[in-house]
Amino acid sequence: MVRDSGRTKRLLLDAATTEFAQHGLAGARVDRVAAAAGVNKERIYQYYGSKDSLFGAVLEHHLAAVMDAVPLEGEGPEAILDYAGRVFDHHAANQTLARLTFWEGLERESHVAEAARREHSERKVDAVVRAYTALGREGAQDLLLTVVTLCNAWPVLRGTDTLFGSASEDPARTERRRRAVIAAVQGTLDDASDS
Repeated sequence: MVRDSGRTKRLLLDAATTEFAQHGLAGARVDRVAAAAGVNKERIYQYYGSKDSLFGAVLEHHLAAVMDAVPLEGEGPEAILDYAGRVFDHHAANQTLARLTFWEGLERESHVAEAARREHSERKVDAVVRAYTALGREGAQDLLLTVVTLCNAWPVLRGTDTLFGSASEDPARTERRRRAVIAAVQGTLDDASDS
């Protein structure tokens, strides 16, 4: 019987994505990944070597798919605000990457695909500087960190919203949160234009 290693790897990545997003690296179980993929768990070790390497492969796969999914378009403050809103929308609709990167930050000493992520981040900083020169390089870096952290946190920490009396699953609440993120970005832009 001929094995389809490409198909097996896809099944493992899909099952591992669900497992890691839900349980993190420490809480994930290789036997659950194998069972969900319908594959012998020895295949995980054959293809990926370890649970940590499998987590890295999952995160790298999702990073590659999303790095350029939300481009910065146009110039001026309106372009920056539009970008922030679209990043929020993307992360609200696609919560897996936000969850995986939070687990990575909590459980790993180093970043997965660090060189590619750094290069991508530099390109984003350059795009923000071109779109709104008043920010300067450091201002663009701070702005992007604000956008990424606010947008990534929303899908991961939605339960926290209930502590403040909101129903985070309510579409109207999601829209209010989107507006709050854009207002925070607007404040950063206002500070840059004042200096």
